[in-house]
Amino acid sequence: MARRYDRNVTTFSPEGRLHQVEYAVEAINNAGTAVGLLATDGVVMAGEKQKVTKLLEPPKSSEKIYKLDDHVACVVAGLTADANILINEARVASQRYTYQYGEAIPVEQLVEKVCNHKQLYTQYGGQRPFGVKFLFAGYDDHFGYQLYLSDPSGNYSGWKATCMGQNANSGQSLLKNEYDETMDAAACVKLSLKVLNKTMESLSAESIDLFALKRKDDGSLVHTVYPHDVVTKLLDEVKAEQEAADAEKEKLAVSS
Repeated sequence: MARRYDRNVTTFSPEGRLHQVEYAVEAINNAGTAVGLLATDGVVMAGEKQKVTKLLEPPKSSEKIYKLDDHVACVVAGLTADANILINEARVASQRYTYQYGEAIPVEQLVEKVCNHKQLYTQYGGQRPFGVKFLFAGYDDHFGYQLYLSDPSGNYSGWKATCMGQNANSGQSLLKNEYDETMDAAACVKLSLKVLNKTMESLSAESIDLFALKRKDDGSLVHTVYPHDVVTKLLDEVKAEQEAADAEKEKLAVSS
């Protein structure tokens, strides 16, 4: 039945579904896991890289973290080629706003512009939806630190902590149990690695990108992509804490 309604993105099935949009979502569900968390002093994001090789030159090899403007960055899950089109669109929109008004574009307004562009590709025939999801992290004077999630349909929503990509449900359940609004960036970094450790088969410093957006005392914003040696040290700490917690659970189970 679905085969009759999935050839055109503008054709609704009798159930009111757009199958092409759902196919784009499935492409994202098979992509590498990405996680984002709001901290009291910044925004932390991490993502699983699909291409892991020592021949690629960092940071040019990053396929997950992209800087859109001085106050906004994003993490990508899905088709990188599709993401590049939307990233360029976001960068141009941000610079046009700055040129016209002499100040940085509000984060939500930039997210809305990108999502409007994505929605157009679900509205006209002869096109297909963008097979990519974004986690936007940013800061502005209106709402402070912000984290937004957008999908191929053009919808977006604000989050305190969320996960997308493969095994996103497992990551979401862990975030529900352990995330707290009072956590600082250091604690959020460890929690993001803990989420990736649960959702990925093999976690290493070379297989992930770890990012933090923080604001200095002078008002300037710093984009930090953690180097491999720092990520390796953090991973060792997270795995040690996890092993200690598992041992404590086993001890309690035996004693009971």
